[in-house]
Amino acid sequence: MGRILVLALIIVLFFWVIRSFRRALKKGQEEARTPASLEGEDMVRCIHCGVHLPRSESITSEGEFFCSEDHRRLHLEP
Repeated sequence: MGRILVLALIIVLFFWVIRSFRRALKKGQEEARTPASLEGEDMVRCIHCGVHLPRSESITSEGEFFCSEDHRRLHLEP
């Protein structure tokens, strides 16, 4: 009788683990299907070399955008 209960418990645990795993896979697939945010970031152009980069990565000086500190320095030198 004890062996039957242990076997039943193992079977129930096995199905519970499989069910949890399948739910996790399904949730991952649903997240993969949802499109990424369509909101973008403003792009700006380096006044020195012309490369475009996100505003958050740019360096701003005197109202102008630069891709690096070197380009800012070179552009502002007399």
